[in-house]
Amino acid sequence: MIRTLVVDDDFRVNAIHRAYVGRIPGFEVVGRADSVSTALSAARALAPDLLLLDVFLPDGSGLEVLRRLLADETGDRPDALMITAARDVGTVRSAMKLGATGYLVKPFGFAALEERLGAYRELRDRVAALDPAAENGQAEVDALFTAARPAATTAPAKGHSAPTLSLVLAAVRAQGCDLSAAQVAERTGISRATAQRYLSYLAKEGRVRLELRYGTTGRPEHRYRPTSTEV
Repeated sequence: MIRTLVVDDDFRVNAIHRAYVGRIPGFEVVGRADSVSTALSAARALAPDLLLLDVFLPDGSGLEVLRRLLADETGDRPDALMITAARDVGTVRSAMKLGATGYLVKPFGFAALEERLGAYRELRDRVAALDPAAENGQAEVDALFTAARPAATTAPAKGHSAPTLSLVLAAVRAQGCDLSAAQVAERTGISRATAQRYLSYLAKEGRVRLELRYGTTGRPEHRYRPTSTEV
């Protein structure tokens, strides 16, 4: 399991991100922090593999957490995925120079975090599979750099919100069986009409499969399940 420490001073956001991580196979949350000082203490005490690290913290910057852990000679520094609303070039460049493995701009949905953590997990798996005593060729090196970057995703069509789209898709994927629009609405907290609109869009994009359930009378019920590529 990839031991993950979530660092964010907004307790609601922190809880949401911890819940997201808990849903992703291969990851476990080992702690939470809400400041530079608590992040440093937790990182040293818990020895996580990965930090989900916000930049804006009440007593400083998440970048300072990276700097101080980098200078810490007591052990290996955990990897860090920046999760922040900071999108200026200076902050992004600083995160890159300090060795952040990725940068995810808030707000984002479950699917975006799942994609980034999936890429990070693949990178760790590829590194672990390599022979440390062997010299690797260009193909092996390229594979490592490719694994560190998630595949590009297509933005949703006009009138569709990316977070809502991710929420609806996650609800279908999590259930493990076909769902109606009403059931998706109940699980996500959106209206039935909105759920139906997003499900129809996902079906057109090939992200979910539409199935018709026929009863004894009336029109068939529309049911949705994930495609094999979304399971």
